Amino acid sequence: MTALSTWRDLLASWAIPDTVRPPESPWVLPREVFLRRADRQIAAPIGATHRLAAEALQEPGTVLDVGAAAGAASLPLVGRSNVTAVTALDTDDELLAAFAERAAGVEHRLLSGRWPDLAKKAGQADVVVCGNVVYNVPDLAPFAAALTAAARRRVVVETAARHPLTELNPLWQRFHGIERPTGPTVEDCLAALAEVGIEPEVVEWRRPPEPEYAEFATTVDVVRRRLCLPADATGEVERALLEMGVDPEMPPDLGSSGRDLVTLVWPGSA
Repeated sequence: MTALSTWRDLLASWAIPDTVRPPESPWVLPREVFLRRADRQIAAPIGATHRLAAEALQEPGTVLDVGAAAGAASLPLVGRSNVTAVTALDTDDELLAAFAERAAGVEHRLLSGRWPDLAKKAGQADVVVCGNVVYNVPDLAPFAAALTAAARRRVVVETAARHPLTELNPLWQRFHGIERPTGPTVEDCLAALAEVGIEPEVVEWRRPPEPEYAEFATTVDVVRRRLCLPADATGEVERALLEMGVDPEMPPDLGSSGRDLVTLVWPGSA
């Protein structure tokens, strides 16, 4: 078995078990988290992803943001680096609209759809950034190859150290008695990339605690849905989160990217 096929199989193992009947979709898109994260990063950028992208923009250049959401990976570069234009690509039109609101003052273009399907339309950029997307990408080889081909200077990919949904594994055991997958991890990602000739620089870092939702009740509701539990289980989920040590004054999003992050950087080929 190749590392690429292992990556694909590990991601497929996150399908909801046949024995569980979700009362509503468990695949929650936490738009509030993306909006709040973008606003914090734009106001005061932190982390290796921002630093390594900015390094490649000491000379004026363009940015392509793949999986842009509200712009946490690319818009903090505007005004702090020599960014001349930004292209934002995402599958969610509401988040792209939020990106546009935050991109005032810089030339920008919005593309609604998936990568690498829209790679040709996106064209080339000096720096390509991609934040917290790879765990949604079963076919990593064409995805990564297209990132490389689009970048003239550098590709900067941010990802969680391990699949973010592993944060919920103790709760799956508690409520369903089910063992959920423990991977893939960034090491699996690196092994898969190596099979297509990509050996990036790897920088590990940690995002400090921050309120990712305005209210603890939102964290509780999102976790309940991700656990495929009915609305009347809300109180039990709240108790479980408190027993896990979740701080209600600092509501986290358990399951999107986590705090232990890794930034991968490699040269573009455009």
